[in-house]
Amino acid sequence: MFVYALLTMGISASILAFDKSGFTHPNFLGGFMAAYFVIAALTTVRAASVWSRRLDVAAAVFALSYAILVFAGGVRLMGQPHFMVNGVPTAMLFFLATIFALAFVGDLRIIRFGAPREAAKLRRHLWRMCFGLFSAAGSFFSIRERVAKILPRAVPLPLQCVCCRYCSSFW
Repeated sequence: MFVYALLTMGISASILAFDKSGFTHPNFLGGFMAAYFVIAALTTVRAASVWSRRLDVAAAVFALSYAILVFAGGVRLMGQPHFMVNGVPTAMLFFLATIFALAFVGDLRIIRFGAPREAAKLRRHLWRMCFGLFSAAGSFFSIRERVAKILPRAVPLPLQCVCCRYCSSFW
């Protein structure tokens, strides 16, 4: 269920973002990013087949393309005032480019040497699933107005902490 829910969320977020602002909306690629990590995590734990091998190659191409595209966007943002666009700092783009470059290297290892075994298989599966969920949750919680519409004030949010008054006054 988790895989299907995250795939549905990622692809629908990309479609809605494209409908709203076209290719320039940050969630257009963000939705595909969540879908990529979930699909790559799923192929890690499934038995190897011709279909999964093709999916691994497609995932590697996507990861490399995404890393290059996001890195180029970060370089372009270096010329913007405050090094930001749409509230996204340049450092975040370089962080995502690095994550995707590492994911590409991991995909290449899978293509060349085959699926990992035991603990390595679990590590690959978990970091990809968790990062997919992290990116989806980050996209949702990054816009305060959207969170306020969906979650009532009585629901404790993960963005709140008990150690300071700033977080509790946030809501």
